[in-house]
Amino acid sequence: MKKIAFIFSHVPHGTSFGREGLDAILSFSSIFKEIGIFFIGDGVFQVIKNYQPEKILCRDYTPSFSILSMYDIKNFYCCKSSLRIRGLKNHKNFLLNITILDEYFLRSKLECYDVIINF
Repeated sequence: MKKIAFIFSHVPHGTSFGREGLDAILSFSSIFKEIGIFFIGDGVFQVIKNYQPEKILCRDYTPSFSILSMYDIKNFYCCKSSLRIRGLKNHKNFLLNITILDEYFLRSKLECYDVIINF
């Protein structure tokens, strides 16, 4: 069975990329047994707790990431330099149990996957 990676590289609100990516993960989870989820660039904001999107008239879908463990998805990775560049260097309050990796190790993890889908 192939291994599939999902990359989130956009902010959670203002576009539908995050919601669509989450829907795709849930759909693919019944087919693929090994799924990895990567948060790079602005995608690191997808898993930060305590957003208040109602102030910009958006629905907060990001807590839905926490149900991924019920689908037996456990591989969550975040880019260390993406966090640093966005002022989140010491941030520890994530929606998921995330492994923070530098760029080299993040690429190494990505190379293990057969299919990569970017949202």
